[in-house]
Amino acid sequence: MLTADSSLLVSNSMKRNLENVAVTKTFHEGDIILDENAYIRYLPIVLSGSIRVMRTDEDGREILLYYIRPGESCIMSFLGGVHHEKSKIKAVAEEEVEMLLIPIDKMNFLLKENADWQDYIFKLYHKRFEELLEVVNQLAFKHIDDRIINYLREKAKLTGSKEIAVTHQQIADEVGTARVVVSRILKQMEVTGQLILGRNKISLV
Repeated sequence: MLTADSSLLVSNSMKRNLENVAVTKTFHEGDIILDENAYIRYLPIVLSGSIRVMRTDEDGREILLYYIRPGESCIMSFLGGVHHEKSKIKAVAEEEVEMLLIPIDKMNFLLKENADWQDYIFKLYHKRFEELLEVVNQLAFKHIDDRIINYLREKAKLTGSKEIAVTHQQIADEVGTARVVVSRILKQMEVTGQLILGRNKISLV
């Protein structure tokens, strides 16, 4: 069933349409929900938990694009699926995630039959576009220390806790830099009182 978390899906008729064609599935933390170059067969809508969406370069380095939270979906999966293209992103469960999986071949039916679904897709597209612009802004104009602290604040916001379970390597992968750079900057931030470093965790002050 669609839960109260899925607040973007306001119409009862839309809920019924989705539940008639979708299946519910649970993924565990670290599970790869969609890999790059895989065929897109379902559009996910997150009911609980969160998903991080990343892009990988030719050298295997990853950069975080955005998170998918309850009530949200992945517009890149939608666009790739309806055009029968392979995935250009990697989606990983940030924590245990419950999702509705909507078959891609039902997309045209939903778009034609439900104006609320069209509105949902346009709102989602706008939100993701703004998030990707922020990624470009971070990479082009922000110093690496700003990118790291923004990353940590976003993780804290996502989990609702200032204590973040994350390794220096994971931060490096997701902000697009080297682990040694992350370790040096985090140590500087600890000295200046912005955070406290622990074993595989960081506490924001």
